[in-house]
Amino acid sequence: MSATVGDRIQRVLDQVELTQRDLAAETGISQSTLSRIISGERKAKTPELASIAGATGVTVAELLGNATRTPVLFATRSTNNASMATLYQQLLRYIELENYLADYGIEAAR
Repeated sequence: MSATVGDRIQRVLDQVELTQRDLAAETGISQSTLSRIISGERKAKTPELASIAGATGVTVAELLGNATRTPVLFATRSTNNASMATLYQQLLRYIELENYLADYGIEAAR
């Protein structure tokens, strides 16, 4: 079974020797929300992933694992050689859309 986002967050916390309480203090995300994200009870939103990545010194892509490959491809194709800022914004939209669909049990296109 492949690692979940929660598994990867917990692995990073162990590596950098932070507790969920420490991470909550660093990010402003409540400890109960972090616990639910790590246990898989709740999907992490993109801004939360960015905060967690920043506090632990990893990238959002590392936390998402292979889950970023498809949105990156879609964002690259849809921006048609636009600026990196445009590509970044489009990528965030695709990730948010996938999270929204997952919240409702709808599988995103691959």
